[in-house]
Amino acid sequence: MRVTTYLKFALLAWMGLVIWAAFFYAQPAEGFMGQSSRIVFFHVPTAWVCFLAFLVSCVTSVMYLWRRDPIDDVRASVSAGLGLLMAVLATVTGAIFAKIMWGAYWNWDPRQTSITIVLLIYAAYFALRGAIPDPERRATLAAVYAILAFVTVPFLVFIVPRIYFSLHPDTIINTRGANEFDSRYTQVLMASLAAFTGLSAWLYSLGCRIGAIKERKEQEML
Repeated sequence: MRVTTYLKFALLAWMGLVIWAAFFYAQPAEGFMGQSSRIVFFHVPTAWVCFLAFLVSCVTSVMYLWRRDPIDDVRASVSAGLGLLMAVLATVTGAIFAKIMWGAYWNWDPRQTSITIVLLIYAAYFALRGAIPDPERRATLAAVYAILAFVTVPFLVFIVPRIYFSLHPDTIINTRGANEFDSRYTQVLMASLAAFTGLSAWLYSLGCRIGAIKERKEQEML
């Protein structure tokens, strides 16, 4: 068996351990209703991977404009798709948390509004890609769009929610710079962040390989 195969099995085992720990090892955090704090173990990692994937899409888009290598366009597209998927998962888990805590799935809280705008921005990225048949022109315009799109992400994710009043609870490191969760809760959250980051890296690698095959076939047809 190759090293990568061992790594995949290790990742699956780690994910399984995180899921078990999220429900049976960590205690519910104070200040949350019922068992709702357990959603954080999945909501925060998906939001983190979402931001990371959009950053990778921006970087690989810059690389495409610099080198004009079609593989960089593939990487940008795959990472943007991964980010969009994780943004949807973060939105869904956040809506479930909102229903438990505040009685409604959607409250137009600043964070909910911001993530909706991010979803629309990156959905438009794929609409743009689908509307341009010429591969080189599509890659160029998509790269420029991905760079401009990411410029809005830090503003929408980190700044806007802190300008206005938000129902959203403090993050694990709050404005006072303190972690107020107990050690078990923090351990599971950190383990979940590592697991989702590893999972996203695997999905990214798989998507890039598939995208590279499609790119070669497309080039052969031209």
